[in-house]
Amino acid sequence: MGSPALQVMDVTSLRAVIADINKQILPSRFEKAQQPEPSTLQIGFRSLKGLTWLELSWGADAPRLVQIQPPSSIGSESTLAKQVQYGLRQLALVELKQKGFERVVEFRLSVRPGEPIQRTLVLELMGRHSNILLLDKQRRVITLGRQVREHQSRIRPIGTGDMYVPPPQLKGIEPSENESFERWKERICLIPIKLKKALQDSYQGISPSLALQIANEEADKASQLLDLPVQEISETTWHHLYQRWCIWLRKLEHNNFNLYFDGPTTFRVWKCESLESSSRQGLSLKLGLYYRKHLDLKNVRQKSQEIKTNVHKLKGQEEHALLEQEILLEKTFENKILQNQADELLCLQSPCKDKIKEAQKLYLKARKLRRAIPILKKRIDHHHQRLQIIQQTEVFLESLLINQWEEESEKLERLCDLQQEVEEYLSKPQQNRKNASSNKSKPPKPLQVKSPGGLIIQIGRNHRQNEFISLQKARNGDLWFHAQECPGSHVVLKASAGIAEEEDLQLAADLAAFFSRAKGNHRVPIIMVPTQQLQRIPGAIPGTVRHRGSSICWGVPSRGDQKVNPQPHSKNRSNKSS
Repeated sequence: MGSPALQVMDVTSLRAVIADINKQILPSRFEKAQQPEPSTLQIGFRSLKGLTWLELSWGADAPRLVQIQPPSSIGSESTLAKQVQYGLRQLALVELKQKGFERVVEFRLSVRPGEPIQRTLVLELMGRHSNILLLDKQRRVITLGRQVREHQSRIRPIGTGDMYVPPPQLKGIEPSENESFERWKERICLIPIKLKKALQDSYQGISPSLALQIANEEADKASQLLDLPVQEISETTWHHLYQRWCIWLRKLEHNNFNLYFDGPTTFRVWKCESLESSSRQGLSLKLGLYYRKHLDLKNVRQKSQEIKTNVHKLKGQEEHALLEQEILLEKTFENKILQNQADELLCLQSPCKDKIKEAQKLYLKARKLRRAIPILKKRIDHHHQRLQIIQQTEVFLESLLINQWEEESEKLERLCDLQQEVEEYLSKPQQNRKNASSNKSKPPKPLQVKSPGGLIIQIGRNHRQNEFISLQKARNGDLWFHAQECPGSHVVLKASAGIAEEEDLQLAADLAAFFSRAKGNHRVPIIMVPTQQLQRIPGAIPGTVRHRGSSICWGVPSRGDQKVNPQPHSKNRSNKSS
């Protein structure tokens, strides 16, 4: 499933964000800083309107300044976060400065409005050269996101203790609405090159996305126009371009922005047809949600690929080790041949001393082979169990990636839990098995579905969740469902809370069929067992159980799919929560 490429924040969208957050946080008092990711800092400012969170990122893939919803408390112990927290404490944000068409924003803080600036937090959004710096009142660097050594940049090396030097001046001139059509066209047509390059070389602040927005409302037409050499563009088209150019400059001059998710680019903050007279609040927050959604999607793909690669590697190692043990087990059956050979030697009428020694060696070798049989069988069982765990993990991963009821951020959280389980129970099982039970910083959150009779059906989506619903939280009267002889999720119908009707049992069986490796079949045999008859297997990973007695029912995976993945036109999702 493809998705549009992440659009980089240019100076126009940066100006729109600054205009929006200026209304919300000036003046405001700095309250908290945390660093949830290596190249991202989240800062909270307290104003009369409440606590506003900003996200400042200097990562090369998506440098940005946006507003975000109140985040989880992650990364407050990082070195950079502590330095910013200490440097800005008890200071107030009194000015947010951005000059011309530079993508450099300065957060200026003092003890109170009207007093000298004590600290300046500088965010530079310049692609792979992006950075964040905290300056003292002499504009000397206190700390920064990344040190730039002399071998990395001969133009502008910078580190802790250096005086802050602004980035090199942008090439081209600043766009101006006072420039006439003839002078504007003459400047762009000075060199016979493509329109896109001519715009970017002649003027400051012209990003690839802005060039598309100025060229045309339709993406295909805009791309075709920008690829034309300047000498091949008609006079009518030049006037059309100049008209859009002037509209863009007027929007920029009067901070007249709004966020649109249409047109030639993924998003834009201005539109020629717009008649709005002022910026609409919430632009920076909506833009923050846009970036978070796309970054989470990217992280989900990256994390899932890491898990797939690791699991595939571990599966290959287990299959190879299993094959080796099976070959050794086959060789143990030679013990009878060796035993017979030794018997024949000792049955000779007058065996010599050498024959007796040879027979003793054969007896010893046969005895070793016999003793190896239970050991090898135990090893083979161990590798079979680990392969079952791996197959179960593959089912968990596949079910997670195809579900449509979770946001990407939720999927990312589930992937992190699954990756942790792979590391604990598969990569280094013996080392981490003892510490696995202590890693319970957050309670499992199994998927919950409401049955037609109003009962709760719980579905485990990883090994810990299987353990949680089947053993830890199960009550007398609850019913456990699982695909027969097939890796899959544990499903528990909370029949202890009421009488389970036939429709409730059928839905639980359908869900167990859908959340199993056999979900591609039309019908799947499902084991149904009262939870009090489940028993944890000692020494096994969480979620590994055995049971006494069972009954078989049939589940239809397609019905389970329809329950948890309603069609796009269906709006009734109140019957499930995760």
